[in-house]
Amino acid sequence: MRSIWNGAISFGLVSIPIKLVNATESRSVSFRQVHTADMGRIRYRKICELDDEEVPTEEIGKAYEDADGTMIPITDEDLASLPLPTAKTIEIVSFVPTAQIDPLQMDAAYYLAANGVPAAKPYTLLREALKRSEKVAVAKFALRGRERLGMLRVVDDVIAMHALLWPDEIRATEGIAPETEVKIRDAELDLADALMDTLGDIDLDSLHDDYREAVEQMIAAKAEGVEPAPEAAPAAAGGRVIDLMAALESSVRAAKEARGGEPAAEQPAEVTELKPRKRAPAKATAKASPKETGAKKSTSTAKKTAAAKSTKSASAKSTTKKTTAKKTTPRKRASA
Repeated sequence: MRSIWNGAISFGLVSIPIKLVNATESRSVSFRQVHTADMGRIRYRKICELDDEEVPTEEIGKAYEDADGTMIPITDEDLASLPLPTAKTIEIVSFVPTAQIDPLQMDAAYYLAANGVPAAKPYTLLREALKRSEKVAVAKFALRGRERLGMLRVVDDVIAMHALLWPDEIRATEGIAPETEVKIRDAELDLADALMDTLGDIDLDSLHDDYREAVEQMIAAKAEGVEPAPEAAPAAAGGRVIDLMAALESSVRAAKEARGGEPAAEQPAEVTELKPRKRAPAKATAKASPKETGAKKSTSTAKKTAAAKSTKSASAKSTTKKTTAKKTTPRKRASA
């Protein structure tokens, strides 16, 4: 790989000659701007806004625009005269735990390669020291005309460096979080935990850019004169109000099915067992459904009818007993 910077790592009194190599590369598909009428390339020309003429590269310089619009010329000699001790040196200033570095600060990544045979031993020494300490090195370096912050760590058997943004380049989070007060139930958190456990770990090497593959297939088809049929776009959610619990349960089932588990219809979602909730007492004012009301009325009517029949029957029996008693009771004879 071609180096983009040559210098040295300053590690106390130890100096390690190194070469800086890009650790990443873009795989995105790039396009050209063309004139749609004849497919001619569109080119950009650098025009001076004062005389409206194209300016060649050798006549283009730098300037700083002041608040009032005044242009202050800056030459390469001006920048070269500034004291920049890290111009050719990656100066390690501290060793800190990895967790102390905010991922928001991470920028471009580079590999540091030992430059020459004499650099092999001090390079290996720094690498092994980083491994054993389980820390990362914080360093300052200069690249493309500006001083930057960097983090050195070990990747396989290579020292890698991540360019870091300066702390004052990270925006504050004020005004980003939801302002509405939201309460999350334990049951919702349990389902979220279950979903996280179901998704589990993944081999990052298995992930790939589906969109890029689709673009490449479309380009190949058009190159052969085949116009690919447009695929239907998925329906947008459209801001619908959803049942969060139901969505989490469905997500758990779908994740298990995708991971090779039982079909979603046959395997219920497994979640952390919750303590039984206390049921609220039924309200006396609760309204029953029409069917329940009809059923209650029917039951009440039947009970009233049965009670009436029972009353009549009891009354009839009582009357019969009284009549029988009158007939069978002997009359008292009058005294002489």
